[in-house]
Order: sequence, then structure tokens, then C-alpha cells
Amino acid sequence: MVLPAKSSAATPPPPASRTGVAALSPRYQVVAALVLAVVGVAACVHVLMVFLSLAPANTVTKQHGKAVEQWVYPEFEQNWKLFAPNPLQQNVAVQVRAEVRMKDGSLRTTGWSDLSAQDGAAIDGNPVPSHTQQNELRRAWDFFAATHTADNRPVGMRGSLSEQYVRRIVVMRLYRTDPISRDGVIQRVQVRSSTTNVQPPAWSRERVSDKPVYRIVPWWTVPADEAAGGVR
Repeated sequence: MVLPAKSSAATPPPPASRTGVAALSPRYQVVAALVLAVVGVAACVHVLMVFLSLAPANTVTKQHGKAVEQWVYPEFEQNWKLFAPNPLQQNVAVQVRAEVRMKDGSLRTTGWSDLSAQDGAAIDGNPVPSHTQQNELRRAWDFFAATHTADNRPVGMRGSLSEQYVRRIVVMRLYRTDPISRDGVIQRVQVRSSTTNVQPPAWSRERVSDKPVYRIVPWWTVPADEAAGGVR
């Protein structure tokens, strides 16, 4: 009995399954490529803007300094305090009180709310605290202090911008955490900082005051769009 001869051609392997962008249809591959290109360009522009904000004065910053500041400040401001030869040796707390128009038409002034203490309580014991809790208020006050004179007068356009930035943050926090503010409409806010020296170790002969020093900012009127809940 003669058996049929087997085919010498090997069975072709199944085509490999495509993953990622390659698995998309040509139309969506084009869309994905465009999105990646836009993200890449935006990242490069952002890195360039941050670099220019930190670099010494040059031809580009002299001609386009305003555009660089509008891109970077206040959310993306950078500084070199981590590498300073004399690191900060003080605890700075930002506190706020408000003048609130109640539903019956009366005005009430709240007590001082320690916003820095609230952030500290949220961070303490939290293995993954948010960037907002760690840096938003602290960086906003640093921005304010760097763009104002000792008597709280704004210096240039950045001074006015820092006031608006701090005001929006404290109004938002009051509406979120203060019972009196939640029951009315905030008309004005007043911000102050409480600066306390970090005490030296027990073995040190250095002695510093443990009494807080306050910097009190004049009352700020809250614009109608914010007072009506625009930042709640």
C-alpha cells in the first residue's frame, strides 16, 4: 500500500498580534502620532520657559521676558533654596481671617484660621500627601513675600499677580473649612504670616527667641465673581 507523500512546505506561523499604536487603524495611528507630537512640543516649550526664567539675563529674556513670566509664574516658579548655604531656620505659618456678609445682611469677622497648620495636619502621617497640601500655600506666600516690600507694597506686575494668587487660595480654603464663611459671602480677607525660629539642639549654646513675629497684610476686598463662589 502506497501512502500519499507529505507536503514539504512548512505550515506558516500565525501572524504576530500587534499591540500599542501599531494595533490601531491607520486613521487612529495618525491621530496618536499628532497627539504625541503636540505633547512633545509642549513639554519642550515648558522646559525652555523654566530654563529661561532661571537663567541669567540674556537677549531672549530681555525681548520676551513678559511672555516667560506669564508662562512660569506663579504655578511653575522655581528657586534654589534647597542648595542655599544657609537653609531656612524658621517656621512660617500663613493665617487668614475674613469679613463675611451673612444671610440676614449683617457683617461678621471670623477668627484667624491657620491654613499652614491645616496643611501640616493633612500631611502628618500621610505616606502620599498631595502636591497641593505640601506646596500650594507655601509657594504662594513665598511668591508674595518676594514681590512686596517690607510694608506690603507690591513691586511691579508680579506683585499684583501674587496678591491675586494668595487671595484666591485663602478664599477657596475659607469656603471649604470655615463654617461662618460657608453660611455667608466673603467680602474681605486679611492675611498674616507667623514666623517662629526653629530652636537649636539641646547641646548648642545658641539661643534664639521662641516668640512668633507677625507680618500683617492690609484687608483685601474680594471681587464679586470670587465672593459669589467662583472659586468654591
